[in-house]
Amino acid sequence: MSDQLAGRPTSYSRVTLSRIMTAVDVNLYGTVHGGVLMKFVDDVAGAAAARHSGGTAVTAAIDEILFLEPVRVGDLVHAYAQVNWTGTSSMEVGVKLVAERWDVVSPEPLTVATAYLVFVAVDVAGHPRNVPPVLPEHMDDERRFREALIRREHRLSRRTAIQRARQEQVNER
Repeated sequence: MSDQLAGRPTSYSRVTLSRIMTAVDVNLYGTVHGGVLMKFVDDVAGAAAARHSGGTAVTAAIDEILFLEPVRVGDLVHAYAQVNWTGTSSMEVGVKLVAERWDVVSPEPLTVATAYLVFVAVDVAGHPRNVPPVLPEHMDDERRFREALIRREHRLSRRTAIQRARQEQVNER
């Protein structure tokens, strides 16, 4: 087996990005626009997927994004990502956003969003390529791996159910 496909520990893919939110990031309600946070989530997840896969990886799906607390201008937001699960060419990446309020001294940053995204590793022609398996290192990594399998099962089951319903509708015509 080549080094590329020998497997990589979860820690290998971990990436952190940080940025201060500014007035250009604000929505009509005076808080940071959800789309700005979604792009930040996608950026950090893409970096983790590329690091783990050793090359280009593209977003295939966003399974879930939860906005837990509003983000405000001046907040320093940290985005943490890691590959939780790998298939043949796909990877689930988990992301957590935490904010340090510019106007509040707190011992712990506030979790403001979490997300799960699916990436596919691609070659220069845009075709899927194999990725090394992720090797969970700790109990939390093993839990994330198991939960990723559940999300994958739900995603595939939902797709099958929708295709079946569409086919039934076509057959009724």
